[in-house]
Amino acid sequence: MNKKMALMMLALILLLAGCGQKQNGKEDQESGQSGAGEEVTLKVAALIPPMTDVLEMAKPKLKEEGINLEIVILSDNVQPNNALANKEVDANFFQHVPYMEEYNANNGSELVPVVPIYNAVFGAYSKRYDKIEDLPEGATIAIPNDPSNIGRSLVMFEKNGLIKLKEGVGIKATQADIIDNPKNYKFKEVDLLMLARTLDDVDMVAMTPAYAKPLGLTPKNDALITEGKDSEFTITLIARKDNVDSEPIQKLAKAMTSQEVKKFFEDNYSEIALPAF
Repeated sequence: MNKKMALMMLALILLLAGCGQKQNGKEDQESGQSGAGEEVTLKVAALIPPMTDVLEMAKPKLKEEGINLEIVILSDNVQPNNALANKEVDANFFQHVPYMEEYNANNGSELVPVVPIYNAVFGAYSKRYDKIEDLPEGATIAIPNDPSNIGRSLVMFEKNGLIKLKEGVGIKATQADIIDNPKNYKFKEVDLLMLARTLDDVDMVAMTPAYAKPLGLTPKNDALITEGKDSEFTITLIARKDNVDSEPIQKLAKAMTSQEVKKFFEDNYSEIALPAF
């Protein structure tokens, strides 16, 4: 009787162990855990160099870690955040934190910064005038049309003595917050990706170096004015709250802040982009 009972117990234990292994295997499959030797694909949305350059540099390092980095190049400055919020990509790399926060506020999303990568020196350029003092009364100045960069532009103009803003508005400033505009400048709000194309049509354009460089312009040599070094607008790798601490995202952050990337900025973008790590 004891022998029979022992055999029944053994059979029950083996049955339960088999079910447990099957269930664990199912859970691993459902959670997207890759088995040994399997490659993970990480999709990151970006727009233009040097963002895409940095991601390309990270590819080989991630490959060694078993991560296939897929760079998704999009055509405007709204799609990367939409794609990230909708889980079509795992991260994006094109924006500063104030722009991300504005998107979150307007869309109820939970995008979060991962790591700051570089400071892009914001400046104002003109094909018609060589010095800011030459800008005539009533001049038309093109600025980005998204709220965070509107504020960024207006703060830069205030710091350089072109206008005066209401006390305390800071980077949340809008044109309605201009309380003194002695030369009656007109500010034309333009889509970020269209700013460079307006250079022939207006008196001055405020833009980041990523859009100025293709025109052969740099903040150091060509900008009539620039913002200060205490800018809040560092270009940052962005993920979601639900994946920011994941191993692939953290490995991407490490690859994007390597000494190799720092040297790349120093060798190729020293006049327009300063490493923030």
